[in-house]
Amino acid sequence: MKSTEVVPERTANTAEASAFEPLYLVLVHDDDETPYDYVVLMLRRVFMLSEELADHVAFTAHNDGQAVVVIRPRDEALRLIAIAHNRARADGFPLNFTMQPEA
Repeated sequence: MKSTEVVPERTANTAEASAFEPLYLVLVHDDDETPYDYVVLMLRRVFMLSEELADHVAFTAHNDGQAVVVIRPRDEALRLIAIAHNRARADGFPLNFTMQPEA
């Protein structure tokens, strides 16, 4: 009788796959029209930052012109930026987020 070896099929786990993707910095940019409290609210709701971290990021952006919000794989960074832009525009604010490759 011939022995057959069964090799389990390897499936790609999303977490494993994203572990090898290049990461991107999501940046928030300061502007003269968006209220500080609104920026903090957006950082908490869209990017799921704690109150303390959201306040720190907003303060840094206010002082330096921009600040890193999160570091994520490209597709997730794009999705979060789109959500943030859509909400800010719907609320009448020009709040801007961009992304750049992690160095």
